[in-house]
Amino acid sequence: MITYKQITKDDPLYPGECRLRERVLLTPIGYDMDRFVSEYPGFEDKFEHFVATTKTPGGDRVVGCALLLTDTDRSGYGKLMQMAVDPQRQGEGIGRRLVIEVESAAFGDMGLEGIYCHAQTSAISFYERLGWSAEGDEFDEAGIPHRKMVIARPPVDAGETPIPSW
Repeated sequence: MITYKQITKDDPLYPGECRLRERVLLTPIGYDMDRFVSEYPGFEDKFEHFVATTKTPGGDRVVGCALLLTDTDRSGYGKLMQMAVDPQRQGEGIGRRLVIEVESAAFGDMGLEGIYCHAQTSAISFYERLGWSAEGDEFDEAGIPHRKMVIARPPVDAGETPIPSW
């Protein structure tokens, strides 16, 4: 069973989140967490951290993560960043559920108007299946082709309760 939750840097799961980010996202582009933190000072404290965990005999293990930056240059929008799923667990819907968790928090408690991300071109169809749309032209980031993907907060029907953040 996979459990999804929002954590802080003080959570005991945070080091596992960092190890997963480093292994899946940073090492392939020549980074580690120390270099990321030094080149982007203060960002780690600004991120909203979301994790997917599974129970193991040694305790909870982070098998997926996503970050949301709410302080962006696009008013009312957050930026989904550094989403990663353990390669051994890919294809199980963990990434899909993480995006849904981020959307729920962003559009619920945080009251954001939308979310965007810089998606590798190989992941565009993943976001499109979740209702996101491509915006602008393809661009290069860290030597990898990307497109900006965007989703706006869904409208709330009169009398309907807004999406809760869990």
